[in-house]
Amino acid sequence: EDMFALKWARFVDGEWSDASVIVERQDLFVNWADFPSVVEVNDSLMAAHWLQYNGPGTYAYQVRLSFSTDGGMSWTPGLVPHETVTQTEHGFVSLMPADDGVEVFWLDGRAHADEGAGFIGFRHTTVTSAGEIGPETVLDPLTCDCCQTSVAVIPGGSVAAYRDRTQEEVRDIKVVRNVEGAWQEPVGVHEDGWEITACPVNGPDVVATGNEVRVAWFTAADTENRVLVAMSVDAGESFGEAIRVDDGNPIGRVGALALPGGRTVVSWLEAIGDGGGAEVRVRTLDAEGRMSESVSVGSTSAARASGFPVLALVEGDVMVAWTDPDSEFIRIALGEVDG
Repeated sequence: EDMFALKWARFVDGEWSDASVIVERQDLFVNWADFPSVVEVNDSLMAAHWLQYNGPGTYAYQVRLSFSTDGGMSWTPGLVPHETVTQTEHGFVSLMPADDGVEVFWLDGRAHADEGAGFIGFRHTTVTSAGEIGPETVLDPLTCDCCQTSVAVIPGGSVAAYRDRTQEEVRDIKVVRNVEGAWQEPVGVHEDGWEITACPVNGPDVVATGNEVRVAWFTAADTENRVLVAMSVDAGESFGEAIRVDDGNPIGRVGALALPGGRTVVSWLEAIGDGGGAEVRVRTLDAEGRMSESVSVGSTSAARASGFPVLALVEGDVMVAWTDPDSEFIRIALGEVDG
């Protein structure tokens, strides 16, 4: 059988370090949309997550969480942060650094274990670097099955974004906030009214600077593909009107990044021509929602293999990483996005 490895590398002074292995196994769950992550908690503490099969079923897998206390030189074997280990979906994880570990947000399919009658829900827990798992909270018992989640820090707590699901199969974006240790009721970001009887595999991205929260997402409500951004000035308690940022033919797979001065960079895939081509595009919004011109970062494919571009702020520059399926390489672009 094939072996799979999760590796990490660090970008310092314009150069990449050698890649180091976090975990290498045959039973890793490898998926184009539900992928591992690495976060830095402090100078010495790092956390990583991956997905690992725990049964013979196609979607029988669990989350595994590992820590490094020596800056990434060595890693713990990995623990399962969720209480119940059913042979069902557990994924689309968002990690957020905490004082002595991480907060873990994920989509949980344990209700499927009951003869497949249940739904996917959105859950949260905390895990310390010593492996102590905190209480588990159901943030929303009914969500879209396979759209990415995202989380950001707000004063006194956090805000998490995800794609909701109603009994009528309306799948719009919501946020749920933790304020001074108490989870609030979920809030709709914008009433798209996208009714779809399948998961679009197109989750939101949330960023925050103080009380200013921005959410970027994809919708195809009314059969029109759009990438939208909504802004909040009250830490995600309410949102203004949605701003359309795409160039007319988006595939989605959005990313967002907060910049100094109240600016936000949004990325997405835009379909090009009729041959399945696509471009990674970015656009900057200022604090009032005024947009820059869109910039094409690089070419890719509309196929699943092209994955989801990722944004990061590195040494004052905006870095965009994406997959080029034609060359089987991960592409990295570094640039200051004007606007």
